[in-house]
Parts: sequence; C-alpha cells; structure tokens
Amino acid sequence: MKRLLFTAALVFGLGFSLNAQSDFAKGEEFFMQNKPKEAMPYLESAVAADPAHLKAFLYLGIVYQQLDMTDEAIAVYRKILPRGGNETARIAYNLGNAYYSKGNAVFAEQFYTQAIEADPAYAPAYLNRGNTRIKSEARREAVSDYETFLTLEPRSPKRPDIERLIAFIREEFAAEERRRLMEEEAARAAAERRQQLLEEVTASLQAASAETQGLSAGSEGVEGYEGEFELE
Repeated sequence: MKRLLFTAALVFGLGFSLNAQSDFAKGEEFFMQNKPKEAMPYLESAVAADPAHLKAFLYLGIVYQQLDMTDEAIAVYRKILPRGGNETARIAYNLGNAYYSKGNAVFAEQFYTQAIEADPAYAPAYLNRGNTRIKSEARREAVSDYETFLTLEPRSPKRPDIERLIAFIREEFAAEERRRLMEEEAARAAAERRQQLLEEVTASLQAASAETQGLSAGSEGVEGYEGEFELE
C-alpha cells in the first residue's frame, strides 16, 4: 500500500513537473519570437506549477514589462531576487529598469547598484545608473558611471552620445567653476572697497578730531583780562 502511494505521488509529481516544463517551453518559444502577450499565460502557468523555475520567473517579469504591467513585473522580480544566484545581476538590473519606468529614481539606483555589486562587470547597470543619477542631479557620479560603461563596452554604438553627454556635463562643471571664481573675485573686490571706505572715513574722522583738540588747547592758553577796556 505504501509503495502504491509513493508510486502515485512520484507519478503525480513527475506529471506536474512535465506540465511545468511544457508550459515553459511554449512560453519561451513565444518569448523568443517577441510575442509577450502569447507567452504570458504559459509562463504564468509554468511559475505556478514550479515556483523554483528561475528562468520562467525572469521571462515572465520581462513579458510584464513589455506589456506595461510594471507593478506585476516588480512583484515577480522581488520574489525571485533573494534566490537569483547567477542571475542576480540581471534580475536586479531589470528591477531597476521597472522602477525607473515608474519614475522612482531612488529605488532604480538602489537596484542598479545591487546589480553592480553582484557583477562588477555588468556594463548596462552602470549606464542606467548613470542615467538615474542625472535625474537626481548627481552629475559627477553619473560621469563616473558613464566612463566605467565605456571602459567595459568600448565599442558600444551609444559611445558617441555618451561622450557628448560627458563633454556637456564637464563644460557645465567648468562654467560653474568660472562662476564661482568670478563671484569670489567680486566678493573680494567688494570687501576691499568696503575696507578702503572704512579707512578713508576713519582717517577723516581722526583728522577732524585732532583739529578740534588743537583749537581747544589754544583757547585754554589765553589768559583772562579783568580790567575795563576803554576807547580813547
């Protein structure tokens, strides 16, 4: 009896796994043909049948993104990220993309960074983190990410655009530095004018004070005359 139950459970489990693989195969076929709408139900069935099927989850998340189902994609990626293994960088990167499409730059940067930590040579994460940092006004950090991306992908077709963007940002840095120096020079000149004015005014007051003291001393030296003054 026990053997029969074990055999039945084994057959049921095997059939369950075969169904999951069959659904995944169909979903993957549509996925590779860039037919996300057709792929979605098969991939959903595959992950429901086999919650450990990492690739099915990954494909399903991408399909959700292609169909503008961003919240569903985020839920899928978050579910599999802790057990991503060798796919951790790609999953975190896709999760960053999903948050970026929602306009959440903070979470997008967080997951791009996690992708880089999982795989420091994962070039796309540097590029997209740089884009995210531009949005958050962290331009120096963005330039660093762009330069790292170009180092990892020296033949990227995006290189001319990235180099133009880096040059533009550096020119902004240079313009800001020129403005800072001009403001410092203007402040220094204004301070010198104020100091010169103060010295001129205090010197003038000092001279006036000395003249007053001289007149006062002279009048104190005049002797009094007590007699009557008569005209002859």
